Amino acid sequence: MTFEREGGRSQGRRHSGEETHKPATPKPLGGRVAAVRIRDGHRRKPSSNRWLTRQLNDPYVLEARRLGYRSRAAFKLIELDDRFRLFRPGQQVVDLGCAPGGWTQVAVERVGARRGTVVGIDLAETAPLPGAALLRGDIRDPSTREAIAQALGGFADIVLSDMAPPATGHGATDHLRVAALVEEAFTFTSKILQPGGTFLAKVFQSGVEGALLAELKRVFVEIRHAKPPASRAESAEAYVLARGFRGGA
Repeated sequence: MTFEREGGRSQGRRHSGEETHKPATPKPLGGRVAAVRIRDGHRRKPSSNRWLTRQLNDPYVLEARRLGYRSRAAFKLIELDDRFRLFRPGQQVVDLGCAPGGWTQVAVERVGARRGTVVGIDLAETAPLPGAALLRGDIRDPSTREAIAQALGGFADIVLSDMAPPATGHGATDHLRVAALVEEAFTFTSKILQPGGTFLAKVFQSGVEGALLAELKRVFVEIRHAKPPASRAESAEAYVLARGFRGGA
């Protein structure tokens, strides 16, 4: 399926309907919360006990559960959007590595399910989500890219990538694997993003690799790095935000 860019706007379909207002930003639980202690901890590995204790006492996890978000990661995108104003009603969005669907939920809320278009893609199966088209596949596969274009109905205004490979525990290896995913996400983005569009992707706190950063600067007007409050302090993750796609990557 081939599309032509005209006037910096996608020539694919658009949804009609009344304007969807951006919902109020959810906030993590305020005040002091009694710590939850796990029972029968001796039956698990110490690392499993630490992870479970952290999850049970994480205010973002608790608030995500209360508000119906599929993951605490939803708050990372909410905070980034509140800071940088990423979304507008009626936009067309692609969410790479969407499972379990937290970022996709936020995108649907903020562009409007009746006016915007949100397409999520992941190697894993993602449970159906109202207002979004969810696909399973590898973005390196031409057939997957074609399926995304078909579901999107045109070029994207925003491409999101919260993709991360399974951690090995070896810092240098994990850094290289994350960098490789960012490069793959950018390669995909350069083919489907319309002029003026936005690319947001997870990276290591050290930022984007030199060669890729130079390429991003060449094809985007503005490059920013950010670490939202919902990103755990001990995590090495951060996000690169590239705005104003010039096209012709």
